Amino acid sequence: MAPEAYLLQLRTATADLVGAIGALSDRDVRAPSLLSGWTRGHVLTHLARNAEGGTRLLGWARTGVPSYEYESLTARAAAIEQGADRPAAALVADVRGSADGFSAAADEMPARAWQQTVRWTTGHETDAALIVPMRLGEVLIHHVDLDAGSRPQDWPAAFVSDYLDRAVTALRGHAEWPGSVRMAATDTGRVHEAGDITSASPVIAGPEYALLAWLLGRSDGGELSCAGNGRLPEVPPLYAT
Repeated sequence: MAPEAYLLQLRTATADLVGAIGALSDRDVRAPSLLSGWTRGHVLTHLARNAEGGTRLLGWARTGVPSYEYESLTARAAAIEQGADRPAAALVADVRGSADGFSAAADEMPARAWQQTVRWTTGHETDAALIVPMRLGEVLIHHVDLDAGSRPQDWPAAFVSDYLDRAVTALRGHAEWPGSVRMAATDTGRVHEAGDITSASPVIAGPEYALLAWLLGRSDGGELSCAGNGRLPEVPPLYAT
């Protein structure tokens, strides 16, 4: 899809997120999220710093002046830790304000700027066109991690389809994935394969959102069936927090 199509999805997802967190109390934001070791305050702070990092990458693509997502992964972790214990009102305002800043920066992007190369904190270089779909993933996936009402089955179908393709591609190329598996989506009929498929390869079936949630570590796969040995294989981490 074109960046503009992703931006429409992102604006809807962001509005849903901001609406859901607006009623959180100070006690709520200090409660555990679904991510091990992180409170909701950690997740909310991460969402805000991620929006700012994406805004810097957009600025790099628009102006040609390098402006990195984060100084380093260590600096990223420190910023999240430092902001996690703030009051709920400050956390919500931070998420809203940083998201507005990202949206404004995206609106300023001329068409040619989406093709400019940017470098992520991990060192990977991609076209700037990836910045918005990556931000969309952050908003939708971490909305689920907040344990504030959103579930994988609430993810938009277009996002699920696109991100499932990305997740399977990442699985195929992962150094810690020695296996092979065929994944059959029962709702769309699409089939994905990862590894050297043989007659002994397990066939995992379920709706696309459930396949994606399992690959991203947001589900234990309880909604999926596995023909073959009956056990879901262990999936290496495909999505960093």
